[in-house]
Amino acid sequence: MVVTAARLPSRGRHAGAPVGVVQSYAAPVPVPRETYQPRLPAYHDVGRDRFTAKDENPFKRVGEDPVSTFSIDVDTASYGFVRASLNRNVLPQPAAVRTEEMINYFPYDYAAPASAEHPFSSNVAVFPSPWSAGRKLVRIGIKGFTIQRAARPRANLVFLIDTSGSMNEPNKLPLVQQSLAMLLDQLAPDDRVAIVTYAGNAGVALEPTAVSEKTRIRAVIDRLTAWGGTAGAEGIRQAYKLAEQNLDPKGVNRVILATDGDFNVGITNENELKGYVERERGKGVFLSVLGFGMGNYNDAMMQTLAQNGNGAAAYIDTISEARKTLVDEASSTLFPIAKDVKIQVEFNPATVSEYRLIGYETRMLNRDDFNNDKVDAGDVGSGQTVTALYEIVPAGGPRTMDDLRYARPAPVTASGGEYGFVKIRYKLPKSDTSLLIAKPIDRAAEVSLFADAPQDARFAASVAAFAELLRGGKYSGTMSYDEVMKIAHAAKGSDEFGYRAEFVQMVRTAKTAAALPQLER
Repeated sequence: MVVTAARLPSRGRHAGAPVGVVQSYAAPVPVPRETYQPRLPAYHDVGRDRFTAKDENPFKRVGEDPVSTFSIDVDTASYGFVRASLNRNVLPQPAAVRTEEMINYFPYDYAAPASAEHPFSSNVAVFPSPWSAGRKLVRIGIKGFTIQRAARPRANLVFLIDTSGSMNEPNKLPLVQQSLAMLLDQLAPDDRVAIVTYAGNAGVALEPTAVSEKTRIRAVIDRLTAWGGTAGAEGIRQAYKLAEQNLDPKGVNRVILATDGDFNVGITNENELKGYVERERGKGVFLSVLGFGMGNYNDAMMQTLAQNGNGAAAYIDTISEARKTLVDEASSTLFPIAKDVKIQVEFNPATVSEYRLIGYETRMLNRDDFNNDKVDAGDVGSGQTVTALYEIVPAGGPRTMDDLRYARPAPVTASGGEYGFVKIRYKLPKSDTSLLIAKPIDRAAEVSLFADAPQDARFAASVAAFAELLRGGKYSGTMSYDEVMKIAHAAKGSDEFGYRAEFVQMVRTAKTAAALPQLER
């Protein structure tokens, strides 16, 4: 019997069929890596990808609620999905657009910290809003310490690969194989890799193996085929078991899940899976998620797993994106320099009337969570940059809310020379006790013209404006797609890898793309 992808139904279920790795059968001939270019299939089930809708952060009055607290987010999955939608000339679902992930897709030229013991440098800029006259943007940027290749800790990785029938498309399993092969080339010979597959039932395709045996590992990856239903939960159990059996207390222990997120067999309860990865996180095994394909993409599940597994979520739609995530940014993808990173901003009522945090809706924390080391937050990898934007209404500026009739003005005792104060709390990778760095939002660093703002700040503002337009334009003010393109083009800078030029083209495509059709439910 010969099993080939051509004979397999895209979503068939075969009771009693073998695991996704077919070792005793004739396997399909792998497509040469150097020539493979994923063919984009017709977009079936348009709009049936699953996202969790979150209302945008509203403006808040500083006199009533001066403190904003959130977990950092270095995920980029939203940007990749938006791009894949636009490449089909279709606007993405508004729920698919997470502004912070759009902004943080790009690297920014912030000053680097001096050592791993103090792994962050912070950068603050204040400049006029390009879409609302009289308002300003506050850019908070942090840069993580870059671990040199020779100083990287040993990696103990388990590739957990979805080989179900829904992965039987050119931009799914074949692209997974390409992606993992590229990641393999970034690992050191003494790193270890294991492979677990899941399709109806889970199976260990490769026991933990030193990367020095690269040919053997590649052969297993090349023999993967897609068939059957999806037992994601069972696959996760097996993957974590392998990671724990080979746990390196001084190294990086991580499960890397590659899937379209279609957990349709076995345990599908989101809270149950969340609890499981949280417990494993406590044992020192982290989880990263790589999403592939469209049509049944379960973003909500992917976000739950990544956010609670101390990992990041990326969406890979092309071989170029695989190279960016797993080659150019391999260090930040695999090697954390800090965990449970939280930001808290207190605004000064003497200088700021209102504010809103742009994005991070799924990462909001309570005020008292900031000082509670038991509360989980986001992780930052080697050399990563993280950017957050606030839109503020300066005292005397165009407010969004009227004064309360019966409110008494609060006494102002804070310094009039600051817009606010930024605190960043984090833990080193092997520590359970947080450290604190702080920085004022000093008016002395403010520029009066948008054109005079730092180049990276202007570009981040253009990305935020684009995301807002895609989400419906509630806070976009006077901004248009043409204006976004103008700002982004002027702020491209050197753009070594062409990411910013690609963004400009995405905006141009969005201007003419068809709206997503409404579906009958």
